[in-house]
This record gives sequence, C-alpha cells and structure tokens, in this order.
Amino acid sequence: MQSLVKSAFQTGCYLLKGAFPKRNSFAQINTSSIFASDKLFVHRDTDQNNPDIPFEFSPENLKRAESIISIYPEGHEAAAVIPLLDLAQRQFGWLPLSAMNYVADFLKMPPMRVYEVATFYTMFNREPTGKYHVQVCTTTPCMLRGAVDVAARCKKNLGIGIGGMTKDGMFTLSEVECLGACVNAPMIQINDNYYEDLSLDDVDEILNDIKAGRTPKAGPRNGRLACEPAGGLTSLTEPPTGPGFGVRSDL
Repeated sequence: MQSLVKSAFQTGCYLLKGAFPKRNSFAQINTSSIFASDKLFVHRDTDQNNPDIPFEFSPENLKRAESIISIYPEGHEAAAVIPLLDLAQRQFGWLPLSAMNYVADFLKMPPMRVYEVATFYTMFNREPTGKYHVQVCTTTPCMLRGAVDVAARCKKNLGIGIGGMTKDGMFTLSEVECLGACVNAPMIQINDNYYEDLSLDDVDEILNDIKAGRTPKAGPRNGRLACEPAGGLTSLTEPPTGPGFGVRSDL
C-alpha cells in the first residue's frame, strides 16, 4: 500500500512539473509594482499608546459631544462615532487606543466597532502626529502638475521623510491620496487648511511662515478665486439679461 501511495505521489509530481514551463520562460512577463501600506492595523502597546493612557473629554468638548449625539435618533447614537473620534483627536492631537475606548464607552458600543472605523478612515491618526500635519496629495491630477517636486521640497524644508516627524514635534509629513482639490493641483493640506496652485517657492513660504508663528492664507496661491478657470472666466462674463429676454413680444 505504501509503495502505491509513493508511486502515485511521484507520478503526480512528474505531471505537475511538466504542466508548467520552466521558470526562465516567465522572464518576459511584466507585473506592476507591489506596494505595502505604511500603516500597522494591528495595535501594539507602547509607552505612548496603551489602554492606560488617561483620556476623557474636556468640559467644553463634553458639551460638544452631547450636542452632537442629540441630533441622532434615539437608539442610533453609535452613528456619532466619526464626529466623536474627530473631537477626541482634536483634543489629544492624535487618536490613542484609550481615546477610542473612551468613545466606545461614551456611545455604549463595542470597542471593536470603534477600532474598525478608526482604522478604515485615514483622517484618524493612530500614531503621534506633529502640531502641523502636512499632507501632500500625489494622486494623478496633482502628480501631473508637479506633486513629486512639491513632496521633495517639503522633505528638504522640514528635514524629514514621508511619514516622519520633526524633532521638535511641530511637523509631520504624509503622502496622501486625492483630497478633492484636483482643479487646483498641486496642493497640500496642513491641518484644516488647503493650500492650492502651488509653486515650489509657495511651499517654502507656507512652511517658513508656520515656523515663524504666522498663519499663511489658505486657498489658491496664483491669484484666482476658489476653483474658477485659471485662464479667466469662459462663461457668465456679462450681466444677466433679465426676465423676458428673447421672448416674443406678443406673448
């Protein structure tokens, strides 16, 4: 019996070997690059991030949290998890595990449901983050308009790489996907402000202003208003004609 099993195994191996071409014959097949996420979605306790880190809403934020919950129907308070996590992150500076657990208790929902939300949305920073979070958009429209050079200038100005934080804890630099300002490419987001239509000199000016304690004006840097056409208006260039324009006089 053992000999029959061994024989069948050897025959199977022989057939499988013959079914596939030699490894060298795959040399002409091209594959795309494989990218791995730079985020760890499995929590590991550290001195900075563990369940024993104290966290609770400040009196001011507690009132805000209660106000937010009040807009949801009774029995559906868990729907407030995203704004409450955002509130916790703004208070703490980033989102430690203890803050997630606090929000879970606050909303009377399983902690795992909160972890699922916090790990899904990239707006939540589960690692220590600088006071100013510089996010460089490198999705296609921004990439075509020089986002790679913008990212390189940020690295040079701040002296850190993507994912790094300056030694003084002032800046964190991240590369992110589309931030929804494609028509104003290239652009960066710093905390809640968008800086758009950037030149490399603009990048240095913005970062240097923040270093000096100034708040750079948000929005386009090339003089246009919001996302109007860069070459000027192409429609609605004349005052409206008013009611009745083009209507037959006998009507």
